[in-house]
Amino acid sequence: MDCRHIQFCDQKGQIDLEQLKALLQLAAFWAQERRTEDLAVAIINSEPVITAWDNDQLIGFARATSDGIYRATIWDVVIHPNYQGLGLGRRLVETVLAHPRMNRVERIYLMTTHQQQFYERIGFEYNSSTTMVLHNPLVATPSELLAVINGEQVSQ
Repeated sequence: MDCRHIQFCDQKGQIDLEQLKALLQLAAFWAQERRTEDLAVAIINSEPVITAWDNDQLIGFARATSDGIYRATIWDVVIHPNYQGLGLGRRLVETVLAHPRMNRVERIYLMTTHQQQFYERIGFEYNSSTTMVLHNPLVATPSELLAVINGEQVSQ
């Protein structure tokens, strides 16, 4: 498939959240239950957010969070199954890495379950020293979080 017409975009406002949700449900086993409202929050709090488009169809997505100098993490890298194996995933990740918010960062992390070889070809290395995770038992709704911030009692 000729992919020269595929466009990459770093404009968050261009993202169709319903298309993103559908893409994640199709191509990302780890994102099956994500809600549209939550995707919007993740996008707002990420920089850069890079999308790939075949005309008006969203076919790729990746986002990162970073302090701009010391640490960053790449999240949610996904390419539509019909476009996998064409080099678009590599271009997507390289576009994230080249972004001004990322290109000076000392260490860039990502988590992957099955794609270690893909990321190794881009330059990532296996890192056994950063495997800790906290599953937050207190995940709250936005209104509950606001109440906590305001020092109000939250009912269970």
